[in-house]
Amino acid sequence: MNETATRTAPRRAARKTRVPHLVTADETSLVDLEMLLATLPLCATGRVFVEVPDESYVVPITVPARMTLTWLARDRRSGAPGSCRGCASGEALSRAVIAWADEMMCAEDDTTTVTLLGGFLGTAEIVDHLLARGVDAARIHAPERFGLLPR
Repeated sequence: MNETATRTAPRRAARKTRVPHLVTADETSLVDLEMLLATLPLCATGRVFVEVPDESYVVPITVPARMTLTWLARDRRSGAPGSCRGCASGEALSRAVIAWADEMMCAEDDTTTVTLLGGFLGTAEIVDHLLARGVDAARIHAPERFGLLPR
């Protein structure tokens, strides 16, 4: 084994043991989001999507360095294609998260932990989609009051 392979092997092994995170929130759950993000390890990887009515709701939020935060302002998005309506609550969030999950959570051995905060409509659509794709319900965390996951 050459010197380069010896130096990179531990890094590859460490990379495989990381559990990526997918986190969602809306304007009603920003405090919950900040508390959750504060509990994640600094080396956490993944994506955070936050849907808000407009850009005035965008506030500084600290995320681990290896996570990406995306703000989704409803007033800048359209509703259902061809409807000429505005974006309904949860609609931008579910579209973005479903698209991301379809692209990024496609490996058989995917271990992404999904935490869904915020409103019922977007959360329900995301849970339905993930479960239909075969994501283990034990890896999905949503408010119990919604009754979306088997307990």
